[in-house]
Amino acid sequence: MGIIRAKKLSYDYVRYDEEENKEASVLHAVKDVDLDVEAGQFIAILGHNGSGKSTLAKHLNALLIPTGGTLWIDEMDTKEEANTFRIRKRAGMVFQNPDNQIIASVVEEDVGFGPENLGVPTEEIWKRVEEALKVTGMAAYRKHSPNRLSGGQKQRVAIAGVMAMHPKCIILDEPTAMLDPNGRKEVLDAVKELNRKEGITVILITHYMEEVVDADRVYVMDDGNLVMQGTPREIFSQVERLKSLRLDVPQVTLLAHELKQEGVAGMEGILTIEELVDALCL
Repeated sequence: MGIIRAKKLSYDYVRYDEEENKEASVLHAVKDVDLDVEAGQFIAILGHNGSGKSTLAKHLNALLIPTGGTLWIDEMDTKEEANTFRIRKRAGMVFQNPDNQIIASVVEEDVGFGPENLGVPTEEIWKRVEEALKVTGMAAYRKHSPNRLSGGQKQRVAIAGVMAMHPKCIILDEPTAMLDPNGRKEVLDAVKELNRKEGITVILITHYMEEVVDADRVYVMDDGNLVMQGTPREIFSQVERLKSLRLDVPQVTLLAHELKQEGVAGMEGILTIEELVDALCL
């Protein structure tokens, strides 16, 4: 069994009519999703706004509980309340806005907040803080106020705070949506480093296509359904299908697709500028 496994996972948002105290409407946000994520993988989940990807993300550390089907995190059923605390120790969550996650006035204290709440001994907390700040490239800012950091630096502090809890998996729900290109690169580099060097399973929820070209596997959601899955090369080779799902493709992939339509050979599955240059020079 993988570290994350979903079988027919579904979730409904129910809106109630307060005046008549009855159910007014139901939104089927996630519909019969099957997932199987192996430990150490880098997984990307794509989808346009309202596709259900963020709702799915909130299930991965038991912030939401399925209204149908089952989700197991490290072999623990999220519907069982007794598992909630242990699940959240194993699956850490990083949200879109780091200001919603940073609570302390000094970087190192904020990073230590999570393990402190887990009851980790003080000496071990500071060891974890040191490790997490080093891995995320924020050790030089440990005494700084988070308010004086850039958006990308704040997001790396949020990631360090999750890292200090020693999770097996990190879920990032559109972590770069509010950042400029430099901030986006900082955060993605830190996440890839965690996955590559620390072996931490990464689930990246995003709508930026360029962010997922290095993923092990890509899942695409639309209207609550899982409609595509495969390697980045397999997914981005289907340009017209992605367009029909209101998704872009990396600019270099789109250029290769247009060159292919003009009759240029060897343009299939291009993901990077280097690959395009190599294909054109053959």
